Amino acid sequence: MANKVQSESLSVPLDGATTAKVDIHSGTGHLTIGRLAGREQELASGTLQRLETQEPPTRAVDTDGGRIMLALKAAKGGNRPFWFRPPWRACGGGAYEWQIHLNPAVPCDITAQSDGGNLRLDLAGMAVTRVSAATNGGNVDVVLPDHAADLIVAAEASAGNVRIDIGSGSTGSNTVRAKSGAGNVAVAVPRGMAARVRATSGLGKVTVDPRFAQIDGHTYQSPDYDAASERVEITAGSGAGNVTIIGR
Repeated sequence: MANKVQSESLSVPLDGATTAKVDIHSGTGHLTIGRLAGREQELASGTLQRLETQEPPTRAVDTDGGRIMLALKAAKGGNRPFWFRPPWRACGGGAYEWQIHLNPAVPCDITAQSDGGNLRLDLAGMAVTRVSAATNGGNVDVVLPDHAADLIVAAEASAGNVRIDIGSGSTGSNTVRAKSGAGNVAVAVPRGMAARVRATSGLGKVTVDPRFAQIDGHTYQSPDYDAASERVEITAGSGAGNVTIIGR
């Protein structure tokens, strides 16, 4: 008999904090992170599901001056994670989901992990300083905010597909890394953004937007990169899937 799914609400007050560090581990379940609307006094809200064979997730909230730290972690139990799936089957682990909304006005350092589920981070309109997203079996999809500054991003899947959409109007030096063990990897770069790209695949095909000139075997660069003060450095790689750098 399949495990039944239970759920509980999440509500974390901001308590006057001006910056945040958020660390979320959804176990084998799927995780979606998005923008919190209309609740200026909250850091986070949402719904956390779990299988009936699992204990409730653990949560810890700590404040240090103007910084608030939130850690959420699913308890062990329920479905076992599938440590490797072919990319065409990498649809995610357990039959439960976490939906979490973060305060868009508070600059956040975000870590998101799953042992086998899909990760979806729609960070459009949010203030983000760092993003790390990793799953052992599902897909990773990250939408970055416009006008980010000196943003550091890493997204990784053991077997699934990875896609990162870079926001427009980024300032400073930004770093984006996308990696999959077996799935396809795609990074979308706004038109007019200066970028250097290192793109590799062990068994798949590498396709890079023609506005980036190839300067060595795996490195591509926009003509204005060296002189640009606002730019992004991209590393994209897959062990077996295709790697695509898309202009948009």
